[in-house]
Amino acid sequence: MTYDALAVRSHFPSLSSGFAHFDGPGGTQTPRQVAAAIAITLTRPLSNRGSGSLPEQNADNAVTVFRTAMADLLGADPHGVVYGRSATQITYDFSRHLGRSWNVGDEIVVSRLDHDANIRPWIQAAEHAGATVKWVDFDPATGELSAEAVTAQLTEHTRLVAVTAASNLIGTRPPIAAIAAAVHSVGALLWVDGVHYTPHASVDVAALGADFFVCSPYKFLGPHCGVLAADPALLERIHPDKLATSTEMVPERFEFGTLPYELMAGVTAAVDFLAALAPIGGSRRERLVQASIALEHHEAGLLAELEAGLAALPGVTVHSRARERTPTVLVTFAGHPAADAAAFLAARRVLAPAGSFYALEASKHLGLGTEGGLRIGLAPYNTAGEVQRLLTGLEDFLLA
Repeated sequence: MTYDALAVRSHFPSLSSGFAHFDGPGGTQTPRQVAAAIAITLTRPLSNRGSGSLPEQNADNAVTVFRTAMADLLGADPHGVVYGRSATQITYDFSRHLGRSWNVGDEIVVSRLDHDANIRPWIQAAEHAGATVKWVDFDPATGELSAEAVTAQLTEHTRLVAVTAASNLIGTRPPIAAIAAAVHSVGALLWVDGVHYTPHASVDVAALGADFFVCSPYKFLGPHCGVLAADPALLERIHPDKLATSTEMVPERFEFGTLPYELMAGVTAAVDFLAALAPIGGSRRERLVQASIALEHHEAGLLAELEAGLAALPGVTVHSRARERTPTVLVTFAGHPAADAAAFLAARRVLAPAGSFYALEASKHLGLGTEGGLRIGLAPYNTAGEVQRLLTGLEDFLLA
């Protein structure tokens, strides 16, 4: 299929502002279909979930359709799709749920490539249980995190390994399927942070081998919330603290309080928007896979232009070097703080922020301290013309 970026852009009211958004890794812009779904859900008859009345049915339908949509996007079972306020909140919740079974002598493995949301909750849960934390390092010269590096930290005492499917800082995509095989060979569980991976790849949770996979819809055109996908049978074995009157059903027993039906409807609309990028043939899941392939091809072309342009600029160091990576580039400048470059670009309506973006361990491991670098992240609505605007802005900054 042909990917038409200009046609895609027509659905995003915010893009009429003239800003070029390269801040997608922190959250994408929203198509009007998503906003409309949220508004419609809020303004139609609505109550708590049930089957008796139309308001009850509207609420229940929003939840059911949301689970099915996310299952289609992730290649998961809808009965294993859990809603959460954010991926961070979900990870904290499950670190407590799972940590209740850990003991002294157990081992938890985390990686320095990860966002802190996939590090700190596990460290803190391990501390509470008296378990040991082990670290997996990535190669700062290449940005690679290998399956062998993970395997070296595994023992019969390993209970859980937490690793990202794609670094939100430098884009590295570790070999998750190979890591999963190693983790499962010692009887441990694999928690995968798919927040930065999901917007840039066709996700198949089973093929990845992830026992738990978390993502954030606002990184792929949806509203601000988080989603967990897991095997329902695995979720049945986990018993969270909850209200006495709360249901024991899975996945509902992991969702506390009344659900935000409007946000769930917005997530469904975002998934439908992505599926509509491949308008011909097949189920929604099949169209989502086709659309993802086309989007990856589009972003790969823009990434090639971006990297060629950066290579021609003086004093620019590119820290995104892994063989497999998302269209996300972290750069620093000889003699110039990255924050100054971000401010210079912002004044020209080009948004490429600077920082470590909660990937604190990764930034330090790269030798960039807490300051990090300038992060340039491509999204479905970016164009070649915007890439040239960015490169021209950086050239002017370096010559100023």
